[in-house]
Amino acid sequence: MDNREAMGSWLSGPREALENAGANFGYRGEQLGLPESGPGSIARPGRRIGALVVDWALCMLIAYGLVTHGYNQATSNWALLIFFVLSVLTVGTIGCTPGKRLLGLRVVSEAGGRLGVGRVLVRTVLLCVAIPALVWDRDGRGLHDRIAKSVEVRI
Repeated sequence: MDNREAMGSWLSGPREALENAGANFGYRGEQLGLPESGPGSIARPGRRIGALVVDWALCMLIAYGLVTHGYNQATSNWALLIFFVLSVLTVGTIGCTPGKRLLGLRVVSEAGGRLGVGRVLVRTVLLCVAIPALVWDRDGRGLHDRIAKSVEVRI
């Protein structure tokens, strides 16, 4: 291995370096029995983050316009509470928040059905804490999804 390959493996990350060495990780969602692409496949990080941004902006707008009537620290606190309620109600009933629906995503159980109320609550609390959502596995699922035994898939 010359210096360029060593530097390239460092820049591209450990997964690509191991794949170049012959390791086979498969595709995202293969271990869960999901398709590689198309409807029902694991949602990519860009769409997930985009949906979160849309939902957060909606919650900030509601908090700004209906609760605090201006922007201050209380607006962000109210927006977090509104986000929690919005997520529990929408994911618990129809399986997606407005942002997820807009970007073609939904949250399902690992077995493929709807999530129960308890698992939706656990998932939403961990998402609001934010740290579990930043820890991902090789399938691209956050720790909050792993604990709640849920998967965010494309519609």
